[in-house]
Amino acid sequence: MRLRTLLETEALGLRLLGGENELDRTVRGVMTTDLRDPSRYLSGGELVLTGLAWRRGPEDSEPFVRRVAGAGVAALAAGEAELGGIPEDLVQACARHRLPLFAVDEKVAFATITEYVVRQVSTERAGDLAAVVERHRRLMSSGPAGGGPDAVLDLLVTDLDLRAWVLSSTGRRIAGVAAELPEAVRAELAGEHLAASRTARPAPYRAQAAGRVYSLFPIGRAAADPRTTLLADWLLVVEADAGDWPAERLDLLQGVTQLIAVERERQDAAGAVRRRLAQEVLELVQAGAPPAEVAARLRVAAPVLLPGAGTAPHWQVVVARVDWAGGEVAGGPVAQALLEEILVDPAAVGADPGDRIAVAHSGDEAMALLPLPAVSDEEGAADGLHADGLLRSAAGPLARGLGEDGRLTVGVSATVHSAEGLRGALEEARHARRVAAARPGRVCVAGHEELASHVLLLPFVPDDVRRAFTARLLDPLRAYDRRHRAELIPTLEAFLDCDGSWTRCATRLHLHVNTLRYRIGRIEQLTGRDLSRLEDKVDFFLALRIS
Repeated sequence: MRLRTLLETEALGLRLLGGENELDRTVRGVMTTDLRDPSRYLSGGELVLTGLAWRRGPEDSEPFVRRVAGAGVAALAAGEAELGGIPEDLVQACARHRLPLFAVDEKVAFATITEYVVRQVSTERAGDLAAVVERHRRLMSSGPAGGGPDAVLDLLVTDLDLRAWVLSSTGRRIAGVAAELPEAVRAELAGEHLAASRTARPAPYRAQAAGRVYSLFPIGRAAADPRTTLLADWLLVVEADAGDWPAERLDLLQGVTQLIAVERERQDAAGAVRRRLAQEVLELVQAGAPPAEVAARLRVAAPVLLPGAGTAPHWQVVVARVDWAGGEVAGGPVAQALLEEILVDPAAVGADPGDRIAVAHSGDEAMALLPLPAVSDEEGAADGLHADGLLRSAAGPLARGLGEDGRLTVGVSATVHSAEGLRGALEEARHARRVAAARPGRVCVAGHEELASHVLLLPFVPDDVRRAFTARLLDPLRAYDRRHRAELIPTLEAFLDCDGSWTRCATRLHLHVNTLRYRIGRIEQLTGRDLSRLEDKVDFFLALRIS
C-alpha cells in the first residue's frame, strides 16, 4: 500500500504537512508509540502513529525524527489532540530528514487508521502469496519437484506469519513447520475435524487444544456420501482463529488446500501399483491357489512391496471391516484407505511414507499384506505387528469420525515365513477380526495370540444364549448390589483375578478377610454356586467376560 492511498482515503482524515515527493513510499505495517526512542521496535516500512506525549519541548523533535527516520519508517502521523496542533519544530525536523508527515484530526482514532492499514497490507500480502501458491500448484501438478506441501506451508510462515500443518485423519503429521505439534494435540485436532465433518459444519472449523486456538480446513475429495472418504481425508491445521479473516485470506487458504489435494492425488496414484499387486496375491490366496503360484507372484511383488530387501521377507495379514448402520455405504474401500493410514509407522512423516503397505479390498472387507524384514536365526523370528499400539493413537479420532452409526474392527495374523502360510494367515486374521467385532466400542482390534484363548469361542455363541447365561449367574448379584450397595460384582471380579486367594484379594480390596468371606458366601447363596469348585469359577469368569 502506498502513502498516497492513505492520503486519498477520506475516512482517515489525514492532512499532509510535508513530504509531497515521497508519497509513493510503500507502507508495510503500522505502529503506535509515544516512546522517545521507538527505533528498537521498528523494522522498516511502518506508518508511525504518535500522540506527541514524548515531546516536552522543541528540542525533542529532532532526535525523535532522526531515530524513526533512521529505522526506515515510511511516514509519521501525529495526533492533534495533545497539543491542539502540530508543532512547527516537528514539521521542520521531518523536512530535514525527508520523512513524510501527516496530521491526524482529533476526531479520528488511531485504531481506525491501524485497522485500515492492517487490512490493506494483509490483503496485498495475501494476493502476493496467492501468486506464489499458483506457481507451486503448476509445479506440483506436473510432479513432486515443486517441493510438496512443506514448500507452500513455509510460504504461509514467511509471508503471513501463519504456522500450519497437514495432518492425516489419525493425527499423523504429513507436512508442516519445524515446530512439532504434540501427539495428543494432533489427535485432538484430527478428532475435531472428523466430528465437525460428520455434522456438516461449515469450514473452516474452530478448535481449541492445549490452550491454543486452531482453524481446521478439510482437504477432502468429492464424494456422493462423505462417509466413503471422510475417515481417510487430510486436514490443514492453522494456528489462528479464522473467524474474523477477510474473504481474500480465506480464499487463499482454500487455494492452499486445493494445492495439497494435488499432492494427495499423486500419492494415491503412486500407490496404485502396490494395491494391484496386493489384490492379485490375495485373490490367489483366497482362491486356494497352489503355494508355488502364490510364491511366484510374491517374487514379482516383493521388490515393490519391500524395496531394497536382500532376502525374502516374512509376511503378516491384517483384515479390517468398517460397518455403517443401514448398510448403505460400502465399507470395503473405506477400510482399505484406513488400513493404509493405520499401518504406517506413527513416527513416519511425509505425504507418502507407506511404500511398504499394500492393501486390497473384497466386498466389505479390506486385507493388508504387510511385509516384515527377515532376520537371521540368531535374531529370532520377525516381530509381529503390534496392532494395539498402532491403533491406540488412531482410535480416538477415528471413533469420532465413525460417530454413532459406524464401527471399525481389525484382526491381525501371526507372522508367516513363506507363501504356504498365507492362506492360514488370512483365515487367522479373519477369525481375530470376528473376536474384535464381539467387543464393545467403535474401534476394536484383536491379535492372533487371542485365538488360543477362550475368547475365540465367545463370538460364536448366539447372543440370546450369552444373555441367558450371564443373566442366570449375575442378575441376582446386580439386584442385590442395587438394593444394598454390597459391591458383590467388584468383589467377585477381584476374587477371580487373584486366583481365589483370600489374602491377596482382601489386600487388594482393603477388606478384612472375614468381610471378604462374608461377601463370597453371599454370592454363593444368591447363585447356588460354589466358588471352591473350578467349574463354577470358570462359569463366573466367562459370565463376567461376556457381560
